[in-house]
Amino acid sequence: MRFHLEASFRLSADACKAEAAVSDFFAKAGPILEKGAPEGQGAKVTEWKLAGNRIDLVIDSDRFVRAHDALLRLRRPLSELLGKQFRIGVRGLDVNKFEIEVESERGIEHKIPYVREIRFEGGRLYLSLDVGKSGTLGQAEIENRIPDRIISLLEDKLQKSYGGKTEHWELLWESAAREPKFIRDPTEEMQKAGWIKHGSSRGQWIYGPEATHVFRTFEKIVLAEIIEPLGYSEMIFPKLDTWDVWKKSGHAQGVYPEIYFVCPPKTRDPAFWEEVMDYYKVTHEVPLDLVKEKIDVPIGGMCYAQCPTFWGFLQGMTLPNAELPITVFDRSGTSHRYESGGIHGIERVDEFHRIEIVWLGTREQVLEQAEKLKVCYKHIFEDILELTWRTAWVTPWFMAQEGKTGLAEMSGAGTVDYEAVLPYNGNWIEFQNLSVNGEKYPKGFTVKAQSAESLWSGCSGVGLERWASAFLSQKGLDPANWPTAFRKHFGEMPKGIRFL
Repeated sequence: MRFHLEASFRLSADACKAEAAVSDFFAKAGPILEKGAPEGQGAKVTEWKLAGNRIDLVIDSDRFVRAHDALLRLRRPLSELLGKQFRIGVRGLDVNKFEIEVESERGIEHKIPYVREIRFEGGRLYLSLDVGKSGTLGQAEIENRIPDRIISLLEDKLQKSYGGKTEHWELLWESAAREPKFIRDPTEEMQKAGWIKHGSSRGQWIYGPEATHVFRTFEKIVLAEIIEPLGYSEMIFPKLDTWDVWKKSGHAQGVYPEIYFVCPPKTRDPAFWEEVMDYYKVTHEVPLDLVKEKIDVPIGGMCYAQCPTFWGFLQGMTLPNAELPITVFDRSGTSHRYESGGIHGIERVDEFHRIEIVWLGTREQVLEQAEKLKVCYKHIFEDILELTWRTAWVTPWFMAQEGKTGLAEMSGAGTVDYEAVLPYNGNWIEFQNLSVNGEKYPKGFTVKAQSAESLWSGCSGVGLERWASAFLSQKGLDPANWPTAFRKHFGEMPKGIRFL
């Protein structure tokens, strides 16, 4: 990897009297530019010129000390030299040209922010960064480590195009096979029985009294077997995630293809919206193109992962040791994901219902809490629902983004997926998960413990649609085929709504 940077330091005054001192500074800058690199490696100032109140310089470097880092390293000692001896300040820096050279087996067609051109020649990729005008790579972007993120993004795209790492999946435990009581698609059968109907939006269902009672029974079981015994407290998490939340949680790295965006109106003034309302009154059609002109940019999206908004309650705070671990849950609203072509029945939907379980504390407390939850889940799935199911270690989303996939890289953090077989098609469905997220959320939201020990957290989402898919696909809709323990929680089947 090679870097070529042409940049300028802007000075507060003409520095012609300082030329000899500046020349001596650059001649002796080796230790600054090579610090941390192997012997003979690092960055070098290959050209420089003093032009009135500007110092132009060219920096060539390798991967050990990247050229933009070298530029920042030079700024402070140069400022001290000019300030003390000549009363001249370094006001800022400009980037005039920035090129990066990366070894690669193939080209890349993806667009990358701040990259004007990418070309592939002789086993190398040549990147020309967009510099020299407003809105392109400049001082703020250099200070904000944008070039490093460009390199990381490029490496990630190259790894994917080479077939890179696939998601880790490793079987942990599998139940004994149980003879299914049912071999048909439960969604189709619930529709026929009048338990559910399609909602007006894609991937959305309206649940009748029977299906809703099944959902509420799952909730009752979770409360009785997990929430109450383990002492979790109920909270209400917001169901609109702003960009600020997603930046801190890490979702802003790649959530865009799957979220429902939320755009506020540009104004609430009825006069501003009068033509929209008049159009509808005349045509009985909503003028969507006109509406699009009158809504503002997205402020975020509808609830995607449920727990990130909880962290705003703790953001920037220090927790007393005596309060740890903190154990809470939320069941106050729907979650939404745009599943594209992947929607199917109630198994994979755009609007779904979950109980989100969240805990945080020391590393030991979080791992201990995870084990307690695993015991509870096993009891529910084995003794109450009597499912054919299994568990597996999988790569959690936040580690996949960092290229980490193996168990050895997880150090106690990671995700366990719970999967159940669907007898009608023989596939396995992930119907439950449990994640130990390590320090990710406490660090992202700057939450600290009274002690110097860092905080960890975990979360586990109980998806009611997924539980229903797993349970009903194996047991069917007839309560006579349901396990005795589940029927005790369920009670009487409510009267549904019938039609002529």
